[in-house]
Amino acid sequence: MATNLFGAYVHVPFCSKRCDYCAFATFTDRHHLSTEYMQAVKTHIERTVANGMPMVDSIFVGGGTPSMVPGELLGEVIAAIPRGADAEVTVECNPDNITADLLRTYVDAGVNRISLGVQSTVPHVLAALGREHDRENVVRAVDLVRASGVRSFNLDIIYGGAGETIADWRTTVEDVVALSPPHVSAYALTVEPGTPLADDHARHPDDDDQATKYELVDDLLVEHGLANYEISNWSKPGHECLHNRIYWLQGGYAAFGSAAHGHRSGTRWWNVRTPDRYIEMVRNGEDPVSSSEVLDSDTRRLEELQLLIRMREGVPANSFSPEDRELLVPYLEERGDRLVLTRTGRLMNNEVSLRLRAS
Repeated sequence: MATNLFGAYVHVPFCSKRCDYCAFATFTDRHHLSTEYMQAVKTHIERTVANGMPMVDSIFVGGGTPSMVPGELLGEVIAAIPRGADAEVTVECNPDNITADLLRTYVDAGVNRISLGVQSTVPHVLAALGREHDRENVVRAVDLVRASGVRSFNLDIIYGGAGETIADWRTTVEDVVALSPPHVSAYALTVEPGTPLADDHARHPDDDDQATKYELVDDLLVEHGLANYEISNWSKPGHECLHNRIYWLQGGYAAFGSAAHGHRSGTRWWNVRTPDRYIEMVRNGEDPVSSSEVLDSDTRRLEELQLLIRMREGVPANSFSPEDRELLVPYLEERGDRLVLTRTGRLMNNEVSLRLRAS
């Protein structure tokens, strides 16, 4: 079920504060490199295009905090990427630093989708996650996004933070649905090695608590017209994230910026991790790729199934042995010639995925 769609990912590694759970390649002490960095990204794009990069169907600018860099610089980077007239162009933003002027610059550059990192609307939960914004900033940011004329937007939320009760989570979800977003991503907090969260066992999430919170968010979002189309993603019709679907369907995507990952025809690659090194290599005319790997056909097929099982499209019915299919009855339902996870199955996805067979 692979796709011919092609995307481009642009990584902006600057943050004002690093969240306690974050393992991404982000930096709080290098914002002074913004201009040089964005120029290096633009140069990297121009060289890649000159070497035959196809026109893209989606652009996703993530981080880090892309809204920390001047909008004009980001607009120049986006303009350098050849894209179709209907291409989805997404920028991740922090509710704290989004402004009407910044959004106007984005829209002029062709941005038509904004992803806002909300995480929670409960102060003590935000503090436990190492976040700084408050609920009022989220409401203000959504109002600004709507007024800008951006076609679609997403609200990101996280459940399972230390001290977050079921009532706290309900408050966050109810606050989110009150804003009538066309798309919501709700992620279970995960413990990543090397983060402050990993070092503090008292703050590690509880599986049963997260399962209860998943059912709650699913109930409330579906009740408000957002359908689940991937385990952690819900949307109104026509507002699914095209860029993420390219990832999930093993499409191709180019990688621009430090630590950005790319993929094409079974080959993955990733760029050097630090913005300093990235700038230096691009400036010297070098390819900033750090390393790469080629997936064999069996590995690629198994990964395809592991991604598809997370989606509402599901997997072919023969993706499990007859014995495993019988064992997994509570977690799978038939839809034509495919098998799709039930909601209980979504909670048990890791266990279900272990029984997938590539041939």
